[in-house]
Amino acid sequence: MLKNKLIPTQDGPPSDVERIKTESNYLRGTLAETLEDQMSAGIPDDDNRLMKFHGSYLQDDRDLRNERQKQKLEPAYQFMVRVRAPGGVVTADQWIAMDKIAQKYANDSIRLTTRQSFQMHGILKWSMKKSIQEINDALLDTLAACGDVNRNVMCNPNPYQSEVHSEVYEWAQKLSEHLSPKTRAYHEIWLDGEKVINSLDNQEETEPIYGPVYLPRKFKIGIAVPPSNDVDVFSQDLGLIAIFENKHLLGFNIAVGGGMGMTHGDTKTYPQLGRIIGFCPVERIIDVAEKIVTIQRDFGNRSVRKNARFKYTIDARGLDWLIGELNDRLGWELQEARPYHFDHNGDRYGWVKGNNEKWHFTLFIQNGRIQDWDDYKLMTGLREIANVHKGDFRLTPNQNLIIGNVSDEHKDQIERLIEEYKLTDGKYHSALRRNSMACVAFPTCGLAMAESERYLPSLLDKIEVILEEVGLRDEEIVIRMSGCPNGCSRPSLAEIAFIGKAPGKYNLYLGAGFAGDRLNKLYRENIGEQAILDELKPIIQHYAKDRLDGERFGDFVIRADYVKEVQSGLDFHD
Repeated sequence: MLKNKLIPTQDGPPSDVERIKTESNYLRGTLAETLEDQMSAGIPDDDNRLMKFHGSYLQDDRDLRNERQKQKLEPAYQFMVRVRAPGGVVTADQWIAMDKIAQKYANDSIRLTTRQSFQMHGILKWSMKKSIQEINDALLDTLAACGDVNRNVMCNPNPYQSEVHSEVYEWAQKLSEHLSPKTRAYHEIWLDGEKVINSLDNQEETEPIYGPVYLPRKFKIGIAVPPSNDVDVFSQDLGLIAIFENKHLLGFNIAVGGGMGMTHGDTKTYPQLGRIIGFCPVERIIDVAEKIVTIQRDFGNRSVRKNARFKYTIDARGLDWLIGELNDRLGWELQEARPYHFDHNGDRYGWVKGNNEKWHFTLFIQNGRIQDWDDYKLMTGLREIANVHKGDFRLTPNQNLIIGNVSDEHKDQIERLIEEYKLTDGKYHSALRRNSMACVAFPTCGLAMAESERYLPSLLDKIEVILEEVGLRDEEIVIRMSGCPNGCSRPSLAEIAFIGKAPGKYNLYLGAGFAGDRLNKLYRENIGEQAILDELKPIIQHYAKDRLDGERFGDFVIRADYVKEVQSGLDFHD
């Protein structure tokens, strides 16, 4: 049972975001009119809140912010567009479409997200409609990629268990479709669809799962296939752990209430691990997912958004309450959880032959950024592969990319292109770098307090020197960086983590589990690069000298008493 540190789930009247959703007429607001306004590249805050449900955020180039203020110009407004792709699987044609959109409307790059989808930055307001229409033409969409709804459903993309994976992927698609908002606003605003309703006085439209005000906050679902926990299943609001026998999927263990976000200095906010409440037969998983979402809809905090995630709803009332409420809504009970085992949460690189006799090549994509550099034509190389590829592309939860389902007949051709463009499986990188992740942060994210994507590679250069000195270059250690405490790169599940506090300053956390099943703990606060290196060097040296056989870095720092073990977010700040 959880400790008695209850957090109120309703601290007052509904937040202003609840007003915006209530008045939005099922996510319409004045978005259509705002997009036609040529006077500003930005949009009003109310519409920006609604824009998230349509898969986009208004941002500005923070590198230019001060100079534009001096020139008395409005910020360099631009939009981030996020594409929904359940399970991260797309066709070669869809990859080509994303590439073209990034070149025509965005900043000539694609970002592979930690939720297995595409993100593009730098799209101007006047190009938004064309961008989303072309995404739709590729049989993809952006609806519910952001906002207070269920987000992109994740699942294990690794091909070495392809029979189970293919079935899990089908369930990811079914869950995504079932929990997708039903409003026609998306089609009206972006795809010139016929208007369904014109006013709130003539309600012809309903949201059977979400209702007119949707959820209190975002909701995330991920499906893991043991022994790989690459989706970080315990970071999800609803985590599903596939249980199978003899390559036959039986169902899922249900984990609830995970989440990474917190607020610096506010001990009522914290990252949390999902907790397993039972086993669900495979044919009943849609029913369980829907009922869990409706519990959060009805009981989540609609007053204070930073306490509105599902983890707080559960922690305020307890797991027994949740299980009882779920049983009442289902009309049946979950079974006892089944045994399972995770041994890692990273990717396995290079060529692997799957059980379907097709080949799969996992590329290392540093921090998920796909673009062309002077000495590394990554974007061009992947475009050339997509032009001839007969299989698919699979976006991993660790921001990497699998060129999937390559036949024996076409393997040599793909391999030649990989070599021609020097695309890498990471074998020349340290194991630390191959197990690294970073969020976008500066210059586009408005929440960023410090650098992340642009800075982590150079910090890794310096940490790698320490590792090489003690013979640990090939030792796998999970390391992640986030520019703010919202935790998009899931830093609280990293053995070494940096969370931004201010430009050039980070909180250093240590001690999460290598398989993503334990939180880390604050070790040093608000330190810069030199202090980071000074703190890590003796710990790494100690680990190299005194670790036990097979002992992971996160386990060692707990055994060596650098930090205390954290199995619940309620103990994160103790």
